[in-house]
Amino acid sequence: MINDLITTIAATVTDVLPIALILVFFQAVVLRKPVPHLRKVLVGGVYVVLGLGLFLFGLQEALFPLGETMARQLTDPAFLGDPTDWTAHGWTYLFAFAIGFSTTIAEPSLIAVAIKARDVSGGAVNEWGLRIAVAFGVALSLVFGTYRIVTGTPLYLYMIVGYAIVIMQTVYAPKVMVPLAYDSGGVTTSTVTVPLVAALGLGLASSVPGRSPALDGFGLIALASLFPMITVMGYAQLVQWTEGRRQRRLVADPETEDSE
Repeated sequence: MINDLITTIAATVTDVLPIALILVFFQAVVLRKPVPHLRKVLVGGVYVVLGLGLFLFGLQEALFPLGETMARQLTDPAFLGDPTDWTAHGWTYLFAFAIGFSTTIAEPSLIAVAIKARDVSGGAVNEWGLRIAVAFGVALSLVFGTYRIVTGTPLYLYMIVGYAIVIMQTVYAPKVMVPLAYDSGGVTTSTVTVPLVAALGLGLASSVPGRSPALDGFGLIALASLFPMITVMGYAQLVQWTEGRRQRRLVADPETEDSE
């Protein structure tokens, strides 16, 4: 295990080195200025390498095996019955929904985007509302993704229908929320969500008879990027409709606002 950890950290250094060289080149050659707080930058760089190395090692040793094990246990004929019957996979769908929602809520990149969106909009974009909308989208995507793996239906059907809905929502959703919704689809494919989602798909495809991990095990991450766009724009449309309805009620009955 120690050898594997050292190998992972060494690979992380190799991966981070080109980024560091680019930054040093632009700072020293293009800008021709000394690096501010050089000592803090170097210490922070060491922390980055160690943190990434430990994180990748943790994925290999814990999250990937855990996701695959859970998928195999949920689709075990002794627990499930007939693994090819999509109606028998209720616990699988529930687990996919729960793991998708919980991992996305904890996603650091989503938290950062939600905080920035709240600050830039002056509080008009609710931080928790955005995070829950994105998490709900990822959860739904995993439900449909696991259903796709169990039934063997083609991935392109889900993508075509999904992006058709996104295009329609783009026309009617509040314009200020459309770019944020598109970005919300990207931030879900990050450090916490991707490892468990990928492990779940591969484990499920390996357990269901007639499914290929190479052909059916992948695709969940694509759906996890698509559905949050739908749910975030849907959330914005719901807020817009609710606010419009409230305004119409106030116009029809001005005394309502005073009583509230």
